[in-house]
Amino acid sequence: MNEIHQLRCTGCLRTVAPGEIGGNFRCGECGELFEAVYPGWHGPRHTLPNPSALRWLWRERRMSLEAVDRSGVWRFREMLPVLRSADDAVTLGEGNTPLYDLPQAARRLGLTTLRAKHQGMNPTGSFKDTGMTAALSVARENGFAWVACASTGNTSAAMAAYAARAGIHSLVLLPEGKIAWGKLAQAMDYGALTLQLRTDFDGCVRVLSEVVQRAPVYLLNSVNPYRIEGQKTPALEIAEQMEWEVPDHVIVPGGNLANSSALGKGFLEMKHLGLTNRAPRISVVQAEGANPLVRSMQEFGGERLEPVQAHTRASAIRIGNPASWRKAVRVIQQSGGWVEQVTEAEIAVAKAEIGAEGIGCEPASAVTLAGLKKLVQQGKIAPDESVVLLLTGHTLKDSDYTIRYHRGELLTEAESAGLQAELNATRRNTIELDASVEEVLRELERASR
Repeated sequence: MNEIHQLRCTGCLRTVAPGEIGGNFRCGECGELFEAVYPGWHGPRHTLPNPSALRWLWRERRMSLEAVDRSGVWRFREMLPVLRSADDAVTLGEGNTPLYDLPQAARRLGLTTLRAKHQGMNPTGSFKDTGMTAALSVARENGFAWVACASTGNTSAAMAAYAARAGIHSLVLLPEGKIAWGKLAQAMDYGALTLQLRTDFDGCVRVLSEVVQRAPVYLLNSVNPYRIEGQKTPALEIAEQMEWEVPDHVIVPGGNLANSSALGKGFLEMKHLGLTNRAPRISVVQAEGANPLVRSMQEFGGERLEPVQAHTRASAIRIGNPASWRKAVRVIQQSGGWVEQVTEAEIAVAKAEIGAEGIGCEPASAVTLAGLKKLVQQGKIAPDESVVLLLTGHTLKDSDYTIRYHRGELLTEAESAGLQAELNATRRNTIELDASVEEVLRELERASR
């Protein structure tokens, strides 16, 4: 395996064998994160895999009855050779998620092509499953009895599910009172040891970083480079679903920032191997109250990042000190993308608009559409360019947010200022009536006008 894949520091570029990495997945020389690299991909062109053969093989595997072939991660296993045998993969049938057209939003924005890659259609309802199947499979192959993560919700749900499937114990550290209950319910239902700490997400990360140094526990946060290998596979799916063309732009929510770097890695590797002839621009959108990357790019050109105290109702991206920010900056700059921020009201309206397309998403996902609106207004995305929004979580992940929005209870008066028309157009509160046919018909007529 040391000959097939290695781990390279994203800071000092030092390369180590997989077994030489520390429990916190940070370089002992410079403290930066690692990424998986494959030495065989950098030889002469004639020694690389045949792109046409790979594309055919990956499509054929979807017809297989083998679980590892039907996985949207492991059917692309030639792109992530991190296990001694793919038969060792822990899979719940993740990936192969839909790429939806968004005709109503496209029409409002004057775009010809607007789609959404809905990672909320994974087994536990979020994009985390694609990374978790890869990293947890590595943990089991290396004999770990315990895995752990700090989480705002989705990571804990995915880790607990895959750990249960593998017969491994799981430990979850959560910020007390700062998680959607649906996500906490998942971690509990899948049997995780769930601890709510009196701190924020970044405080949970600090505690867990010390725990994994002092106990034989395998860390499964996005600092784990094998998480990134799994999370890059939606890039391959997007290309396959677009007949091996790639969109002009991919827009990603910005939380801990591993997702943008993972997708960028996937698109660049496809281009390097000849599977596609170009890579898209990748842009990241953050909530205005949790915007450390936006500030880093505006104030320091992405050279350094100052943590912020994160405040947003979009709990999945309520992160003030993102671990993968350097990787994200590199991908944004290499691809020519942008970083944008959106308000709480803009997120809420965009979430309702995605819901009106019939697909829905969790609040954090909706920053992509809200950010797209701004990029179009700024002239950074032209009408004839194709765009894919990455939706990271299912709409049922935070149903309380949705109900409060449509009842008019979510936003303050100050937050709603300037967007009242959009709010009124997208709210769909339930109406209480007597059990009368006439009253129902009156409401039906009123709604049809």
